[in-house]
Amino acid sequence: MRSRPALALALAAIAALAMPAVSAAKPGAKKKGGPSYYVSLGDSLSVGVQPNSSGASVETGQGYADQLAKLKRTKRNKLKLIKLGCGGERTDTMMVGGKCQYGKDFRIRYSSKRKGSQLSAAEHFLREHRGHIAFVTIDIGANNVDTCAKAGSVDLACINKGVAGIKADTPKIIKRLRRAAGKKVRIVAMNLYDPFLADYLDPSTRPIATASLALAGQVNGTIRDASLHSGANAIADVFGAFQSADQTMVSYKGQSVPRDVERICTLTWMCVPAPVGPNIHANRDGYAVIARTFKPLV
Repeated sequence: MRSRPALALALAAIAALAMPAVSAAKPGAKKKGGPSYYVSLGDSLSVGVQPNSSGASVETGQGYADQLAKLKRTKRNKLKLIKLGCGGERTDTMMVGGKCQYGKDFRIRYSSKRKGSQLSAAEHFLREHRGHIAFVTIDIGANNVDTCAKAGSVDLACINKGVAGIKADTPKIIKRLRRAAGKKVRIVAMNLYDPFLADYLDPSTRPIATASLALAGQVNGTIRDASLHSGANAIADVFGAFQSADQTMVSYKGQSVPRDVERICTLTWMCVPAPVGPNIHANRDGYAVIARTFKPLV
């Protein structure tokens, strides 16, 4: 007959063999149970900025991130949206800090006093919530170049400087996000629609609209290459979703215009008269198009 200590050890061994094996979660893999987070990063588009009745650009709950979160929520997946974007952000300020203050992994406020950076806040949040990140979206680069077309002309030196900034900074941003999120989390960037197509409506500024398509192609090509070669999983083709290169003539408010012009007027505030417009931001319908473009990629 076995002694009691020996019998206890034997029973413990049998119980251990009967228990299911528990494997450690892989870094970046989504853990079962608990919250699931969608982390949205970028500039004013990522926080749904639109003009108010006096023409001031303000954040809204109608942006593409808000609408995408709703599209991706299910009864089983109670997706939580974390918006860390900052209006006016460029690729360089995303890394060193711009108009927004951040406290570790959340945005505090807009301020002239720099406190943290959007990228550092995102890295902290992604690391602290490893295994619970559903996906990450990012839009960045528009503010590198959006002041380069004005007074009826395009400043090519400004464009070249902005593109160089996108090319140099975007790989650093994406690589840092990838290291913080892990290998399994999907990171999806987006290219840009062309707000300067609205200049077609005024014959005096029509040359800007014509030239803007080639420049948008240059900017978007840089965003695509810099993002995909650095760890992003995909690019949401917002330029294509806005039909930005469709030159088919259609009617817009009694005027014959190319379809790409009609689309930019319909999906943004660029063709709205003062004081509300012209404003480069998407309207609710435009943000919905962007959200649907992201949806199959995240």
